Amino acid sequence: MLLSVMAPFTFPHQTAFYRGKVRDVYSIGHDWLVMVASDRISAFDVILPRPIPFKGQVLNQIAAYMLQKTADICPNWLLEVPAPNVSTGKRCIPFKIEMVVRGNLTGHAWRTYSSGKRTLCGANMPDGMKENDYFPSPIITPSTKAAEGHDEDISPEEIIKSGLATADEWEKLSHYALQLFARGKKIAAKQGLILVDTKYEFGTLNGEIVLMDEIHTPDSSRYFYADGFDERQKAGERQKQLSKEFVREWLIANNFMGKEGQTVPEMTDEWVQTISQRYIELYEKVIGQKFVPEPLTEEETYKRITETIKKLPV
Repeated sequence: MLLSVMAPFTFPHQTAFYRGKVRDVYSIGHDWLVMVASDRISAFDVILPRPIPFKGQVLNQIAAYMLQKTADICPNWLLEVPAPNVSTGKRCIPFKIEMVVRGNLTGHAWRTYSSGKRTLCGANMPDGMKENDYFPSPIITPSTKAAEGHDEDISPEEIIKSGLATADEWEKLSHYALQLFARGKKIAAKQGLILVDTKYEFGTLNGEIVLMDEIHTPDSSRYFYADGFDERQKAGERQKQLSKEFVREWLIANNFMGKEGQTVPEMTDEWVQTISQRYIELYEKVIGQKFVPEPLTEEETYKRITETIKKLPV
């Protein structure tokens, strides 16, 4: 049975289990989490019917790499990667907001801009910009973290007023987010890429703000190819991007955008393998290392996780 569609594990000292769209999260005792990145794939807030081989490994290992590369900026939750698609770490109390950082006028920001608006989540967007242009400096456009459905835009003032974060916490979250984005852009530039936009999730641990979840992966970030970027902008051409946008484009081309009454198009074996190969290419391009597939059985995955749990002070 594929790891992505398997029944949940039961671990020693397990106190809770949560299945998200693409990840399974196990609480161990009160202080620890085991996060399994499945091969499930989602788009338009819908889980697609077939898993993508090695997708979980790709995203988990990119996230671990990026967390290690940014640990000097902000403490993070990660403790160990016991299996290719598994991370273990500290349980934090999450802020119910996503810190979305945008370096370019792309995606949701562009749709807002092209509708005539010049502010997004309280951030100003200058007149005279074209799609994909750089902002004078990166902007933060936070959203509420929805348990189900779509996240909602929110301004810093609304965040503070509603108690989602204090003024001091917001200042620190913003500082961390911009520093992490700058580091992400630097890492991307070495690979001939532009980190366009991304999202960060934070929590608190013993009163300290801690970075949670995956960062700078193609599921949480958008990358453009740097080579030819300026020429494409001048010519008004679409930018070449590195993300899972190609999956969304395929769905749209097949008349699916997650709306009521729409049916997910058939995912053939060939298309599933194509998506898998694209994710592997994403891995190799984003971190500049050869991807080494490491398919594990459920039994081996369980064994590795339990060995890690034994080392925890539960």
